[in-house]
Amino acid sequence: MVTRKIVHIDEEKCNGCGLCIPACHEGAIQLVNGKAKLVDDKYCDGLGDCIGECPQGAIKIIEREAREYDKEAVQERLNNLESSNMKVKGGCPGASMRDLSQSDNNNSSITSNDIELKIKSQLKNWPVQLMLVPDKAPYFNNADLLVTADCVPFAYPNFHLDLLKNRTAVIGCPKLDNTGYYVEKLTSIIKENDINSVTVAVMEVPCCNGLIQAVQKAVQDSGKKLDFEQVIITIDGNKRQR
Repeated sequence: MVTRKIVHIDEEKCNGCGLCIPACHEGAIQLVNGKAKLVDDKYCDGLGDCIGECPQGAIKIIEREAREYDKEAVQERLNNLESSNMKVKGGCPGASMRDLSQSDNNNSSITSNDIELKIKSQLKNWPVQLMLVPDKAPYFNNADLLVTADCVPFAYPNFHLDLLKNRTAVIGCPKLDNTGYYVEKLTSIIKENDINSVTVAVMEVPCCNGLIQAVQKAVQDSGKKLDFEQVIITIDGNKRQR
């Protein structure tokens, strides 16, 4: 045992999003009972590459007595993770592979191959990617804003008619993009335009929590009181609200 710098994860702050796991190149972190945990001191080099990926500020570097960092043990662990595919399984649950081709889907009652259903697009604005939309635009004025995770339209078959219709939409991915930028951009959009309400639609996977938190923070930082709604889409294509 030596006194050295090592990662510390605050369990109370951790929401189990899993964003820290792929950021740890040593495979030292995994989800245990919905919380990020340091698997073993010897796997952590204390550099803290995972810190910047945590939207909750739950990770920091501390000094304490710990087992020495063991490069050989790390390589052995990485080899085991690779061979067992645990790198994906132990990371964000939203990255886990699932074959939905055999899933029952209750959203559609049309089963005949002879029927072709065509739905008119309900998209009111372009671009839709949050990184690309301007802070101020005519389509934001007097708008009901829909902030949606970019997987939602693929998973939810009634997306256009149920969520997108009569709303101005922006999309993003809290796992791949900087949620701090999302907060700044959405705050500016809400401040600079006459927004009536905000709906955030996400997938049921933990990493989507980052988008909910970003939208909530943006509404708060804007200083405006807006109607706010959260919609959760399950991976098999159903909708629930919370």
